[in-house]
Amino acid sequence: MSVPTRGDRDPRPVAEDAPVFVISVAAELAGMHAQTLRQYDRLGLVRPGRTAGGGRRYSPRDVALLREVQRLSQEDGVNLAGIKRIIELESQVEALQHRVRELIDELEVSESRRVAAESAARAGYGGDPGYGGALVPLRPSTSALVVWRPRESR
Repeated sequence: MSVPTRGDRDPRPVAEDAPVFVISVAAELAGMHAQTLRQYDRLGLVRPGRTAGGGRRYSPRDVALLREVQRLSQEDGVNLAGIKRIIELESQVEALQHRVRELIDELEVSESRRVAAESAARAGYGGDPGYGGALVPLRPSTSALVVWRPRESR
């Protein structure tokens, strides 16, 4: 769906989730009767924003969803309960995809930190006179125990 604009005088696009359309405009854009939109709201198929006075305000995303509800109903023969379930599942998939993107971003940050730490550790093995000499890796398979005791002062 193309995103409606604010009119000829102000061609900036409207945000997809901005509740800007009154019910009559949303119904016209979706090709439905306003009473159908009210019924879909009561059934929970579409949840428009509300004004302080309780009036419905539909976003471009809501209008696109109304068109999809109409398509599923008329072209695919899906009943309203089935459409509601489809919408719920699509919403869950969208939320999960968003979470996967977040986790991938976190993983990339962690991986870059790990690589940087490994590089710093490798550089430290060469020795830095400011730190008293080279770092020596310990062998993890050793079972030796070394006890350190300070020298007694004389």
